[in-house]
Amino acid sequence: MSTSYQDLIILSEKIAPGQSKTINFSFAKLYTSTNVEIPIIVERAKEPGPTVLLTAGIHGDEINGVEIVRQIIANKINKPARGTIICIPILNIFGFLNASRAFPDGRDLNRVFPGTKTGSLASRVAYHFSKEILPFADYCFDFHTGGAQRFNASQIRIAPKQEALKNLANIFCAPFTVYSASIEKSYRATCEKMGIPVLLFEGGKSLESNKYIVKDGVDGVVRILSHLEMLNEKTVVPEKKAAPVVISKSRWVRAQKSGLLHVKIDCNKHVQKGEFLATITDPYGKMRIKVTAPNEGYIININQAPIVNQGDAIFHLSTVSTKEILNDQESED
Repeated sequence: MSTSYQDLIILSEKIAPGQSKTINFSFAKLYTSTNVEIPIIVERAKEPGPTVLLTAGIHGDEINGVEIVRQIIANKINKPARGTIICIPILNIFGFLNASRAFPDGRDLNRVFPGTKTGSLASRVAYHFSKEILPFADYCFDFHTGGAQRFNASQIRIAPKQEALKNLANIFCAPFTVYSASIEKSYRATCEKMGIPVLLFEGGKSLESNKYIVKDGVDGVVRILSHLEMLNEKTVVPEKKAAPVVISKSRWVRAQKSGLLHVKIDCNKHVQKGEFLATITDPYGKMRIKVTAPNEGYIININQAPIVNQGDAIFHLSTVSTKEILNDQESED
């Protein structure tokens, strides 16, 4: 955690208070000997304040997060009234170039943190990021989407029983706040071990840019910066439509048969037990089975693939959810 407001030294580059600088995080080349550079956009106010780190593109095929951070930069939301904002729109530039989730070595960057200096390519990126950039952050916001054809409702994921994170999630005000334990060797787990508050945003699906998901992400960042008194006077704070629905437990509804999937319901919907969700058919007009909700809850993820195999996850459905009032201080289940 940063303890004083003075010059920052990131990757041997000095950034003084009031200065703007783009630093190229470059340590590896393609096999064509072409340099691969990860731009890090740093904006510092003259007035002291927190350091906020915004990251996206840990998975190279997750475009919504890249667009969220891009819009924050393009609209100058990242120019703080106080403190420092560090933006990294694409952390996995290798995967982004290939429209792929993973690194060229097949590794998932979000499963190798905090990395090693002499490990795989992904592990080396994680190592240098964890050692040379992450320690400056007071708050981290990491943007993701659903994998493959699975579309996530806009949601903030936080570890359970973390009151400070729940309060931040309420301020961000995505439609859903989902309690989810961090995965070992993930970026979020590394932040937790370093004592850095982190919110993970999920929304949309890979290889798609969805303007509604992007708006939820940008609006959430604006609310957070306003709360931290970092928002510049030119940026308007969006109103909160409703308090987040807090989901403490959930389940996957899986395909009982292989076939063509026909979804009949929208993401974000609240459904009743037994409600009609989808049909699965064969290609020959001989089979048609209905998929119904096994319990009352909110649909927070839908598989939008046209074809599924038996056992594939097709809906993510809450089993325990509470519509909470903003800034509610009651203890968590």
